[in-house]
Amino acid sequence: MALQDLLDQNKTWAEQRLVEDPEFFRRHVAGQKPRILLIGCSDSRVPAEQILACGPGELFVHRNVANVVSYNDVNISAVIQYAIENLHIEDIVVCGHTQCGGVAAACAQTLGDGYVADWLLITTWAKRWVDERLAAEGRSPDRDEYLSLVVEENVRLQVKHLSHLALVRKSWRNHPGVPRLHGWVYDIASGRIKVIVEPTSIKNEVDEVAKG
Repeated sequence: MALQDLLDQNKTWAEQRLVEDPEFFRRHVAGQKPRILLIGCSDSRVPAEQILACGPGELFVHRNVANVVSYNDVNISAVIQYAIENLHIEDIVVCGHTQCGGVAAACAQTLGDGYVADWLLITTWAKRWVDERLAAEGRSPDRDEYLSLVVEENVRLQVKHLSHLALVRKSWRNHPGVPRLHGWVYDIASGRIKVIVEPTSIKNEVDEVAKG
């Protein structure tokens, strides 16, 4: 049978969990109470639960190519709404990663045609802002540094998009400062996470929404 090895691994994993903790699965039947909503990249090298050493029920996760928050994406909007209104999650994290293929494609301007090209056009704004900053500084970094700069700028961009969503701003009006928005970048080479955007960096916008 195709993919039988994965089914066998699942069986072994489930059996091992029960040996270690007979209540492991039963505890999750009643529901979930995750700490954060993590919006990450679909890249297979960045599994959210593993890099944060979390187990089932601890993270509410949405992943897409280049961890984009698009204004017209019903999918991500539904996830965010469910996280805020149903799960009462107070922290939302946009987590990018080094060596991101989607960001690299946007940087190389090799998007081609189709859905991927349309999607990654959103990320090209991050590239544009990095290019403007480097030109002003008179710097020409190598490819790896340049890609890292755009990855980080893309995280800032997507956090900004989050802060503009009507359902997030509605929550801020009703519960000032919640959800708290964070921006992280996971380094594939080291396994460590770098904080790019802290909640304090968007405090003024939260205050403005709360007053309005």
